[in-house]
Parts: sequence; C-alpha cells; structure tokens
Amino acid sequence: MLIYAPKSQQNGETRTALTPASAKKLVGLGAEVVAQAGLGELSGYSDQEYKDVGVTLVPDDSKRGEADIVLEVGTTTPALLSGQKPGSMFVGVLNPFIEGALVEAAAKANISAFSLDMMPRTTIAQKMDVLSSQANLAGYYSVVLATERLNKILPMMMTPAGTLAPAKVFVIGVGVAGLQAIATARRLGARVQAFDTRPVVEEQVKSLGAKFVKIDLGETGQTDQGYAKELTAEQLEKQRQGMAKVCAQSDIVITTAKLFGRKAPQIVTEDMVAGMASGSIVVDLAAETGGNVAGTKLDEEVITSNGVRIIGLGKLELHVPKHASQMYAANLANFLEHFWDSEEKVFGLKREDEIIEGCLMTHDGAIVHPKFSKSTEKSQ
Repeated sequence: MLIYAPKSQQNGETRTALTPASAKKLVGLGAEVVAQAGLGELSGYSDQEYKDVGVTLVPDDSKRGEADIVLEVGTTTPALLSGQKPGSMFVGVLNPFIEGALVEAAAKANISAFSLDMMPRTTIAQKMDVLSSQANLAGYYSVVLATERLNKILPMMMTPAGTLAPAKVFVIGVGVAGLQAIATARRLGARVQAFDTRPVVEEQVKSLGAKFVKIDLGETGQTDQGYAKELTAEQLEKQRQGMAKVCAQSDIVITTAKLFGRKAPQIVTEDMVAGMASGSIVVDLAAETGGNVAGTKLDEEVITSNGVRIIGLGKLELHVPKHASQMYAANLANFLEHFWDSEEKVFGLKREDEIIEGCLMTHDGAIVHPKFSKSTEKSQ
C-alpha cells in the first residue's frame, strides 16, 4: 500500500502527521511511504531524516490522488478529500460534530475516512488517542504561557531580601489537559487548587500534590467515554458561586472544561474576572469551542479594565511542534499498525472492531458512523 503524508495547507499549523520515527515503523510494515518535501520543516524534522528511513519525497501534492492512505494533521478541506482516489483511506481529524461538510465530502469522494478524534476511550485505544496526546501538551504549555505572562514567579523563595510567596494556580476541569497543567504548575513550585464536576478525579488531583475544591452540585458524573456530563443551569450557577472566591485569590486560572461535540460551558463570568487582581492571568483552553471564560476571544489575548489578561489562543500544542508531531504521528502509526495484515501488507478494515466502528466516518460512498448516519442522507 502507498501511504502518503502531505504538508499541511492550514495557516498556522506547525505539526506534521508523519515523523521519521513513525515513517520507519510504516516502512517496516512493508508499506511504500511517500511524503511531500518539507513536511517536517516547521516541527524540526529535515528531509534527509525522512530519506534515511526509506521515505520517498516528492516536490508537490500530486501523490494525493495515487495514495491508498493519506495521513493528515489537524483538519482537512472538502477539496483535498475530493482529490483522493475512490476507495482510498483518509486518516486524521475531521471534527465531525462541527465540520459536517467534511464528512459529506468524504462520502461523496467514496473514501474510507477515519476521524481519530472519535477514538473510543478504551485501554487498547490509548496509544491511538490523538485528543489525549495533544491535550496533554496543551495543558503543559498553558502553564508555561501563563508563567511567562505573569508579573511574579511561581515558586516560593526565601532570600536575604525577604520571602517570596508561591503563586496560586487554579485549574478548572481535570481531564488530560487539566492533570498535566496541575503537574506542571506543581513542578514549577506553585500552590495549586483544582475543581471538576466529577468527584472521581479528587484522588488524582491529590496525588499530584494539589488541593481539590469541593462544591456541592448535587448529582453529577461522567459519560461512558470519560467526559464530564453537561450541568443544568442551576448547577452551573452553584459552580460559579463556589469558584468565585478561589478565582479571586488566584494568580493564574486555567480552564479546560469541554463538552465532547458541543459548545463549551461558560463557567467564569465577567463578575468573577472582575474580582481577580490586576496582573492575574486566565488561560482558556476551550476557546475554540466557545470558551469557558466571559471575554475570551479566539486566538487573542484580552486585557480587561481591571488588568486581568485573558488568553484564548487555540491549539496550544502548536507551540511545541516537535513533541506534538512526535505524539500525533505515533498515534496514527499505531492505528495503522494495529490493523495491519502482515501477510498481505495491507490495512485490514475490520468493520466489526469497536475501534474501527468508533472512528470510521465514511465507507463505500456512505456516512456509516452510528452518530451521523441516521441524521444524514447517504451520499452517492
């Protein structure tokens, strides 16, 4: 099979879907691996590194129409999907709840499109989970970014000139990104508190040396995929009231609360931001899906009238492209390897497998994913 990785055509994208290490794995499976020259230049991988592991480099995107499998980083476009040959595969991220046109375009192009952001949250699928790998890095970088913007240091220091108190960090949402933010802030010496609607994560927070903020919201919990369930309006208001005091005492607030496939809940209000001290930093990791914080503007930094800086930069993982590419490309290579037929040297599309069922969006000219096939007519 011919596996092809093009350069990303998205503005601002710094990652790649194929690294020399992941390419070596695919070549070892018996695949012919072709890549567009320069695909790794923004993430620190030279063309020579790809050549050294057996990748054939081409100067443009002409191989897209010949490839059996196309690997993409981030999302794609309907035009690029239509450029693939019928019967081929797309492996990447389609963001189907928001980008429905991409799913329809993939069906119309008669390609088997895998959206790995739909990967089931199971133990065996962890090594293929692109959302978790990228969220991990975003959580880390959110602390680095806030630390750079803050007008004080994070750790306590005892000096001849006096003692410097540790900075106070409040993390809202204790998923993959939140846990990494907690761990990073603790490593840098901050005093960290965290809140999540799922009481089950309290032990994880404590294990990282942070304090879990308890707010009685009544019945809450998580979905079968491990995401927090959506709160009622009354519960959201109780949550805001409980968090207001903690926000006011914090130097840095990091919000990571997302609802899978839906708009992010606004949990930090204008009044809560107004209660924070001048110079405080808020990093909203949910900015791309509407934001958790009143006043968040996607891909902008806003300074409020009382001097609080709200950072709403999207895809913070793009700021650490070397490791973001390493993890994303490994997720894709692990996915292909898991279903690879070593004798036939082809990808085995096992429709009955729960991983395939979870992330296969289109096949044989139709939208086949259970969450979308009933609500969308099959494309011809």
